[in-house]
Amino acid sequence: MSVESLGYLGFSVKDPAAFAAFATGVLGLMPGEADGRFRLDDMAWRIAVEAGEADDLSFVGFEVAGAAELGALGARLAEAGVGVTEGDANLLAERAVTGLIACRDPDGLAVEIYYGPTLRTEIPFASPAGVDAFVTGAQGLGHVVLATRDMAAARAFYQDLLGFRLSDIIRMGAGPQFGFEMEFFHCNPRHHTLALMPVPLPRRLHHFMVQVPTLDAVGFALERAEAARAPITASLGRHTNDQMVSFYARTPGGFEVEFGYGALEVDEATWRVARHDKPSSWGHKRPH
Repeated sequence: MSVESLGYLGFSVKDPAAFAAFATGVLGLMPGEADGRFRLDDMAWRIAVEAGEADDLSFVGFEVAGAAELGALGARLAEAGVGVTEGDANLLAERAVTGLIACRDPDGLAVEIYYGPTLRTEIPFASPAGVDAFVTGAQGLGHVVLATRDMAAARAFYQDLLGFRLSDIIRMGAGPQFGFEMEFFHCNPRHHTLALMPVPLPRRLHHFMVQVPTLDAVGFALERAEAARAPITASLGRHTNDQMVSFYARTPGGFEVEFGYGALEVDEATWRVARHDKPSSWGHKRPH
């Protein structure tokens, strides 16, 4: 029993208007029907932005196939001593889903697990920035990279309870005297839907990622980011583990977004866990 994809993200930011302009004008997301909601595909919304002081991720939603899967996952969480609540009618309406349970991960992040999202296939996705499409579907929204104070507890929650599987590990060298290991987890063919960093960052969220189906779409997004004077936090580069070609920019919320193309996909029948000593084969240079 496992979650099947990253369904949606909720952010709390000091300047929702600036974030909205970035989301639509730079990333190319489509405004949803409700204020502060944004689409990447046929789902009624994938990203929600609300006013708040955190400038961080406020909740994350993972999708399961149906009511039986939701019930089984809820029971597993409860048996492990995790406090689980069932979404009431108001929350279901707000999230535009059929069923939902909520809990918190070991670091306190609100985690929602749901089934039956509302689709808007009668209103086709149309990016205001001309992005043809994002890679979603069975692979979900994209990925998130979270900082954790207790790697063992976070791993136990996401891997043992939610059913994520380890893809690989990267040894990150932050200097001659300090380094740490990032762990990357998948729950569908996307190389990683979740990565965990055992580092006490000011924010829980390091970055989220959206993927496009062409390299040109990455180049156009990079030019839009530069034209908008969004800080480019990592230049165009290719990662060692998932082979994605991408760049990173700082959002108006202070956390980063990765915009990429061409990642490896996981075949459960043949995939083997590996280690890497560098995060990128080339590029992804940080500004001095």
